[in-house]
Amino acid sequence: MKTKQTLDVETLEPISVPNTMICNFIQTLINNYRNNHLVSIKDKLGFDDAHSIHFDLPTLKKFISDIETETQKSNPTVTEEDLGIRFYYAAYPKTADWEIMADTPIGVEYAQKHTLVMIPTMKMEDEEGEILPYDFNPLGSGNSGEVLAMASSRNVNDPAEQSLAQNHGTLIPPDSTKTELF
Repeated sequence: MKTKQTLDVETLEPISVPNTMICNFIQTLINNYRNNHLVSIKDKLGFDDAHSIHFDLPTLKKFISDIETETQKSNPTVTEEDLGIRFYYAAYPKTADWEIMADTPIGVEYAQKHTLVMIPTMKMEDEEGEILPYDFNPLGSGNSGEVLAMASSRNVNDPAEQSLAQNHGTLIPPDSTKTELF
């Protein structure tokens, strides 16, 4: 499975139109978050939380490629249109609980800050026949080699099992705000 091109190399014409948003609308949404959620976190929890996260393009492309490659290994009938990514809002542990981060390159300056965890999704039919994007782990397989939907059961058999996921972009703060437009 290969990600579709968005540029016809021979004619250098776009195959699709880029997604856009009006800058004032973007700023309004960001201001809503900063003026409500961030202020509430500061008032209730007493610390300055991150307000943005950056992932470089190679990291995102690799994650997408890993989803496609590992899914094809388990279930070659799955199409690109069946796959997606769910972004979970998450938070790093408090400094006092930082030992869980021991095997990661993430520094203690990230303690308690918001982050994102990206989890692969695959469209599957539910018990009523509705097609829904379920969280799934392309690295796990069932008895017939099909990918198991993680959301089909909230019980994780092995909490230490590895799941295809992506986390830890650059948070601002602690990184500098000088690169931000909004």
